[in-house]
Amino acid sequence: MSITRRRALQLGATAALFGLSGSIARADDNGGDILRQWYKVVLHLVRHTATYSPPVASRAFAYLGVAAYQAVASGSTSLVSLAGQLNGLKALPPRDPAKRYSDAVITHCVMASAVKTFFGNTGPTGQRVMAAAEKKLKGDTLKGLPDDVAEASLAYGEMLKAAIIDWSATDGGAVIENMGFPMAYEVSKEPGHWVPTSAIRQQQFPLLPKWGQNRTFAMPANTSCGLAPPPAYSEEPSSAFYRQAKDVYDVTTHLTPEQVAIARFWSDDPMLSSTPPGHWIGIANDLLAQEKAGLDRSAEVMMRLGVAMADGFIGCWNAKYQYDLVRPVTYIKKVIDPKWEPLLITPPFPEYPSGHSTESGAAAAVLTSIYGGNFAFTDRTHERDGLGDRSFKSFQEAANEAGISRMYGGIHFRAAIEKGLEQGRCIAQFAIALRTRSST
Repeated sequence: MSITRRRALQLGATAALFGLSGSIARADDNGGDILRQWYKVVLHLVRHTATYSPPVASRAFAYLGVAAYQAVASGSTSLVSLAGQLNGLKALPPRDPAKRYSDAVITHCVMASAVKTFFGNTGPTGQRVMAAAEKKLKGDTLKGLPDDVAEASLAYGEMLKAAIIDWSATDGGAVIENMGFPMAYEVSKEPGHWVPTSAIRQQQFPLLPKWGQNRTFAMPANTSCGLAPPPAYSEEPSSAFYRQAKDVYDVTTHLTPEQVAIARFWSDDPMLSSTPPGHWIGIANDLLAQEKAGLDRSAEVMMRLGVAMADGFIGCWNAKYQYDLVRPVTYIKKVIDPKWEPLLITPPFPEYPSGHSTESGAAAAVLTSIYGGNFAFTDRTHERDGLGDRSFKSFQEAANEAGISRMYGGIHFRAAIEKGLEQGRCIAQFAIALRTRSST
């Protein structure tokens, strides 16, 4: 069966996979479940929408999380608005105190409208999936509600969504052209700098070179938890740079079956998965489902996680293009072994730091702040992909494995992994510090 055919069948079966058939009871009692079902839809859309590289996916997750959170906070006496806390987010439309609202309906409306905006470029099958999900979940949320509550909630949801989308349009990442590859770019000819690692014509220039200049969410402008430089480039066998390349070479030429499994489990390639940020969103979505979390908690968790990972990718990409470092495959083939091949395909952008590590460090820090440092869980992200499950004693253990998986895959040097994890943990603190609960 062709990849195209398989993707079409997977998307065509989305409603069944997500459990969208059957009914949900009273909407306001099941708002958390409604939000989680929308995230399942989004995870599949990320997987099947061509422009959704990991940084682009993280941006969508952040805005969707903020939209869902604000949908609930707008009518809450305990949740605090993010307006004035997130960069560029000004006062949002208030609810009319003379009207009655349903938090679940507002959340559904915001998610349905925002998803259509962020995934407007998905293919015909994706469009059908969005339409089917909107119709089914709208019916579930409106069931049993008085007409005036339904009308007011839907209208407010559209108003709130419009404000969030207007805010998103000015961040620098709203338009993705040519799949994120620039039409013109000057690749450095200096030793140690990134050079293309793919024969694909489009990938002769690196992915999203200006992403690190985007407006951040919670992280202060011009702050990216900056990293110390990587080891100085050298081809001398006695140098630190050579030693870290030899480390990659030695590990990858003697991979154990477990190391191969780890590399493939965390690979999360675009168009074949929900991408690395989607992997962590899926973990959180499953945990919230297991605890049957309500709408306010679900929205708050997804908001913090989305914001931290989006800022993580901005900070990571800022550093990548600051250091513009060569990839292991380029160095090892030139200096150590011209016949060496990495287990995984090398992504088309600079090496330092590791994006997987930065965003995993950020995600683990957020989830640790919520669930605790010794929270054991099982990651079932790739159950349907035949890669099995993996269990962890903590989120940090999972992040560490996600990071080292890139060394097993031959994608990154150890410094990029270790420093990326540090950067992610640092960036996450800004999302963790957001004030979401009133003191009264």
